[in-house]
Order: sequence, then structure tokens, then C-alpha cells
Amino acid sequence: MRKIDNELIEKYKNYLIDEERSQATVEKYVRDIGFFNEWLSGREVNKRLVLEYKEKVMEGHAPRSVNSVISSLNSLFNYLGWHDCRVKTLKIQKQIFADRDKELTEAEYDRLLSAAKSKKNERLYLLMQTICSTGIRVSELRFITAEAVNSGRANINCKGKMRTVILPRQLCRMLKKYVREQGIANGSVFISKNGKPLNRSNIWSDMKKLADSAGVDRNKVFPHNLRHLFARTYYSLERDIVRLADILGHSSVNTTRIYTMETGEVHRRQIERMNLLRC
Repeated sequence: MRKIDNELIEKYKNYLIDEERSQATVEKYVRDIGFFNEWLSGREVNKRLVLEYKEKVMEGHAPRSVNSVISSLNSLFNYLGWHDCRVKTLKIQKQIFADRDKELTEAEYDRLLSAAKSKKNERLYLLMQTICSTGIRVSELRFITAEAVNSGRANINCKGKMRTVILPRQLCRMLKKYVREQGIANGSVFISKNGKPLNRSNIWSDMKKLADSAGVDRNKVFPHNLRHLFARTYYSLERDIVRLADILGHSSVNTTRIYTMETGEVHRRQIERMNLLRC
């Protein structure tokens, strides 16, 4: 009998952990499957119901979000051997321009920093600069340690892949002063009151609160957009996408291309400079 229950979901969760999936991936897959199970309301799983659920998800979500849910379900079906229940993802035309409304500009970044400084939130002020000047993921902040600051490089271990991230000299000077004032002799630089590394939700919340006082659209203000700003700025200066992929820790440059997409307005200016129109 093909039914999903809490015991099965827990076993699948442990399987993902054993497969060394990241914590964020495990939580996301389990969450998607939980929503699917609630929708099933005790019914047995079959291809027809999975397709019906796919249609339901398509009604209120963007194609990429729909495909993300389908990937979670297909992963579960592979684990259980229910291969006949798998469904196809949506075909999405390759996006060639970035969404200007979601892109954090350098001017907006400066306003966020100014707002953090005026609120005397030095931790957030330095945290944002650390992500934006190195391109690290928010989940990799815990590897920015007092030892890394002293050596000028952080050894990142994420998703089973290790890489070294160079810390700019000016950032090291700023962080050395901060850890000295905070009495942080070793371990992570950005910690909570109880001494544990800050988690994603705390950082997300702090940045959202900062958005209003900085006069920046809240939809643009989240840690990953700082990583995107780093990538766009680096690529505009160096035009080396392979090197950028290494810095960001991407396995494929196709992922990196998403980070370096320019807005349609930038493309418009580029083609207008060609001067191939005749009146």
C-alpha cells in the first residue's frame, strides 16, 4: 500500500542526512513532502494524484518553484522505488536578463550599510560587508573565524566541497578590531548572544528590518543578493566567468551565468552604442 506517513518521512529524512545533503536541502525536501502528504489526506499515492497535485502547485507558484517541488517528490519516489509515480518538470526557457526589480544595486547596498551604522549595529554592518566582499553564502559565514581573519583566508567546507576564500586586507583589519572589542579569541566571528554562529533566519530578519530605514525595497534585501552583487561586480571588472565560478564554489559555470546576468536596460545601452541604425 503506497501511503505516506510521519514515520516514512522521518526515515526519508535520515536517508537524506546519510547521503550528506545540506541541512537546507533536507529541510526543504521534507517540507515539500509534508505539504504533499497533507494534500493527500490519507489517500494512496498514484501517478494521477501526483499529476493533479502538480497542477495545483502550478496555479500559485512560479515555474522554478513548481520544478523544485517536483524534484522533492521525485526524490522521495526514487527512494521508495515508486518510479511509476515520478512526473516531469516544467520546461523553462532560458532567462537571459536579470529582473531589475529584484537586483540590489551598489547604491542600495551603501544605503543599507549607512542604516546599519546609524543604528550602531556593527555586527550586521560587518556581516553584510563580509558577504559582499567575498561572495560567500550566508550558510558559510560560520567559517569566517578569528583564525581565518588572522590568516587572511577562510577554509570553507560546504556540501562536501572544500575551497579557500581569500579575505580582503581591509576586511581583515575591520574584523580584527571587531573580534578584539567583542573578546572573540577563536571560533566564528558572527555569533549570537549565547555564542553560537548566527543562523540564516536571524540574519534574514535583521536585514529585512534594516530595509525600511535604508529606503530599499524589502524584496531586494536578503543575504544571497549580496552574493549576487559580489558576482556581478567581479565579472564586470574581470570578465572571467571560470575564475568566478571557482570563487563562488560553483560546480558549473552555467550556475555562475545566472549570477552575472545583466538587466535588459544594460543590454539596450550596449546595442545602442553599436550605432547600426540609420535615419
